[in-house]
Amino acid sequence: MRNWRLAANLARFLVTTNCIFPPLNNYFQRGFLMARRHFSSQALVLIVISIAINMIGGQLASMVKLPIFLDSIGTLISAVLLGPVIGMLTGLLTNLLWGLLTDPIAAAFAPVAMVIGLVAGWLARAGWFRTLPKVVVSGVIITLAVTVVAVPLRTALFGGVTGSGADLFVAWMHSMGQNLVESVAITVIGANLVDKILTAVIVWLLLRQLPIRTTRHFPAMAAVR
Repeated sequence: MRNWRLAANLARFLVTTNCIFPPLNNYFQRGFLMARRHFSSQALVLIVISIAINMIGGQLASMVKLPIFLDSIGTLISAVLLGPVIGMLTGLLTNLLWGLLTDPIAAAFAPVAMVIGLVAGWLARAGWFRTLPKVVVSGVIITLAVTVVAVPLRTALFGGVTGSGADLFVAWMHSMGQNLVESVAITVIGANLVDKILTAVIVWLLLRQLPIRTTRHFPAMAAVR
C-alpha cells in the first residue's frame, strides 16, 4: 500500500504542477480521482497479477525469440477493468521492475507501455471492447499509438536493435536498402499489429469468462460484456 501512495502522490504532483501536457490535465485529474475512489484491495491484487502476467509473457517471448512481445496482456486487463490511469501505472511499473530485475532495455520502453495502457483504457471506456470486430480494431489503434512512441526510442537509443526476435526483420529490411528509421517503423508496425490484436483478443476472451462474483468488484466490466 505504501508503493501505491507513492505512485498516487507522483501522479497528483504531475497533474497539479502542469507537468503533463495541459490539454490532458483535466482528463488526468478526473481519471486520478476516479481511480482513487474505486481503488480497493481487489484492484491492488489485480495490478500485481497484471504485472506478473506482463513479465511472464514478455520473458517467454524473449527466450524463444518470437517476433512478437506478449508483454502487455496484463496492462490491457488493468486498463479495461480499472481505466486508463491504472493501465498506464501498470505498464510503467511493469517495465521499471522488469528493467531492474532482468532486462535494463525494458525500462527505456516504459513510455511505450504507458501509452498502451492509456489508449486501451480510453478504447474500453468508449465501448471498443464489446465485440470481436471492435476488439480487433482496438488492437490496430493501439499499434498505431505504440509506433509513434516506439520508433524514435528504438532508433535513437538502440540503433534499431533491442535483442528481441523482431531484430531479424530490422536487419533484413535494412539489408534490402531501407534506411534505419523505415526498417524500424515497418518492423514495429508489423510485429505490434500481430501482437496487439492477439493481446486484445486474448484479454477480451479472458474477461468475458470471468465469473460474476469476481467482476462485481470492477464496474468497468460493463464495457466488455
